Amino acid sequence: MNIDKLKQILSKYPSFREKQVKRHLYKELVTDWDASTVLPKELKEELKKEVPLDIKAETTSSSDTQKATISLIDGLVSETVVMRHKDKRSTVCVSSQVGCSLGCKFCATGQMGLKRNLTSGEIVEQVLFFARKEKVTNIVFMGMGEPFLNYDNVIEAIRILNDPQGFNLGARSFSISTAGIIEGIEKLSRENLQINLAISLHAPNNTIRSKLMPVNKKYPLEKLMEAVEEYIQKTKRQVMFEYILIKGVNDSEENAKELSGIMKNHLYFVNLISYNPTGTFKPSTNIKKFKQILEERGVKVSQRYSFGQDIKSACGQLTTRTKAQKADPHASL
Repeated sequence: MNIDKLKQILSKYPSFREKQVKRHLYKELVTDWDASTVLPKELKEELKKEVPLDIKAETTSSSDTQKATISLIDGLVSETVVMRHKDKRSTVCVSSQVGCSLGCKFCATGQMGLKRNLTSGEIVEQVLFFARKEKVTNIVFMGMGEPFLNYDNVIEAIRILNDPQGFNLGARSFSISTAGIIEGIEKLSRENLQINLAISLHAPNNTIRSKLMPVNKKYPLEKLMEAVEEYIQKTKRQVMFEYILIKGVNDSEENAKELSGIMKNHLYFVNLISYNPTGTFKPSTNIKKFKQILEERGVKVSQRYSFGQDIKSACGQLTTRTKAQKADPHASL
């Protein structure tokens, strides 16, 4: 697909054609422009040539999760995951970049480096792939890449998917997770979009966080928390803090007490995540006690259920391989 070309093509036609195309693409979820009985032949032929609706992807499935590796026009691939909840919700975890430049030590994507940003159309395409199969209720920008380092395309994709004339998913059904890019947090606070913000925190102090997340050297905790406070003042919206628990690194009782010390705002919410193996670290065995300490100190906290670890689609496990690495599954990234 190449839906980024739609605006250019439709600019030559009356405005009502855009509404018809949006309905076909985002509401009827057609996979072939010939299915339209209202579009003129010349427009359909141009769309078939410039915006073909097939999405080339390989999928891997488990009981509650499906991962799709989508082939892009330049030969690169992106990975996206749908998570099916017991309450019938389906959440699509989308990628915003091919790879990532931030190099977080616990994340497979960060170890592959950044290839390029995804366009807004390539982001939307991930959602459409799953929407053609099932009803999508939530979208989280927690896949490959740092969303705020591809800010404009991420927001444009959200506006496309939020458009009442298009996919029409409510703004509160979107969540963006950032490693702490302060400029992005500030920009989001000025958007007229009631979307959710999540912070990948993963440490209660600068020493540990800088070792796990090099980005902390540019955006230390003090400045990050200040930016979050300003975001809450402007939006009055709750902010989630994601915390991956790694054995012997950030999961001690002292770490829990230190974390509770910075989780003082009533609109803060901590989401504990068991580490999904991607390297030399090991999952914590202290999650229950860690959570208990936070609760005893008045911190709102939950523990995230781990989707898709068996198919390498859990938090921090998304990555892409070259043809050579696919041929040799033991090749290092």
